[in-house]
Amino acid sequence: MSSGTTTNSNNPWDERYADESVFIYGTEPNDFLKEKLPSLNLPSGAMCLLIADGEGRNGVYMAQQGYKVTSVDYSQAGLNKADALAKQKGVDLTTVLADLGEYDLGTDQWDCIVGIFCHMPPPVRSKVLKDIPDSLKSGGVFLLECYNPEQPKYKTGGPATGEMCYSASLLSEAFEGKLHIERNEELVRNVVEGTHHTGMGAVIQFIGRK
Repeated sequence: MSSGTTTNSNNPWDERYADESVFIYGTEPNDFLKEKLPSLNLPSGAMCLLIADGEGRNGVYMAQQGYKVTSVDYSQAGLNKADALAKQKGVDLTTVLADLGEYDLGTDQWDCIVGIFCHMPPPVRSKVLKDIPDSLKSGGVFLLECYNPEQPKYKTGGPATGEMCYSASLLSEAFEGKLHIERNEELVRNVVEGTHHTGMGAVIQFIGRK
């Protein structure tokens, strides 16, 4: 179910997601999320927040695992496709149209927060990372995979410059003493997700637990 029905023609993400017949990042979940989700030991019916979830492939996947999922994104066109994918898969998905720079993550609200290629302007990113620890329940987990600043030279997707990318040092600084960091690793791997993420990519993989 979606919180809105209109698109914003001035939003480049609405333009990117406009073709309802094509999921530009595919409909399969992110490999890192799929690999690590079983080992996160989330409770049955866990409350999960997907930030910048786009067309919903990852939110829908988590809903298929029995979790209660809220997918937040800045693009109504993307969320419309997320709603359609959830309907196709026969799962419930709550979609929220919001600017993450203004979105309230809440307090002690989420068992799991997931950010997959959730690249944001640095001020928005700083706000979101600052809010995550308080918004997690005790034992809650934050899982992220994004591109690191080496990615632009690979030209296989993601931001055109390193400014909106994440590094291990940035995440350590954001969460040291606030989350128990279980993984914080920069690596190069083959990312094959639709037409917009295809080829070797420089990523950062992070798991932190409250």
